[in-house]
Amino acid sequence: MERPGWSPDPSPPPAPTPEPDLAELVAAAVRAVPGVAGLYGGLFGEVATHLPGRRVLGVRIDDGGNAEVHVVLHWGHPVPATAYAVRRAVARLVHGGVHVVVDDIAAPPTGPAAPPAPQGGAT
Repeated sequence: MERPGWSPDPSPPPAPTPEPDLAELVAAAVRAVPGVAGLYGGLFGEVATHLPGRRVLGVRIDDGGNAEVHVVLHWGHPVPATAYAVRRAVARLVHGGVHVVVDDIAAPPTGPAAPPAPQGGAT
């Protein structure tokens, strides 16, 4: 028995969210490493994993389970140690080797400009 004023929702059910792909899991693990400012997709976006309806920039995984990860690091973080931490984070997820490429260093943050020094002498 239907209640008065009630009608079924005419909108279709929401589309199921796709399961995260391995490349997306790798990207999330890389972004979680301290010192990583982000992933780098290359000058023309050529470093990417192409998935149905989306791309994961900065991550390539070949058929053998080898991963290539391109990153931008924060200024002031040691490059070798941060790249090693990225390699360890990705190695937990893939079956093959991990190649980490540091493509850039993000510029250090700039604070407010200091007031100009006084010119001339006091009288």
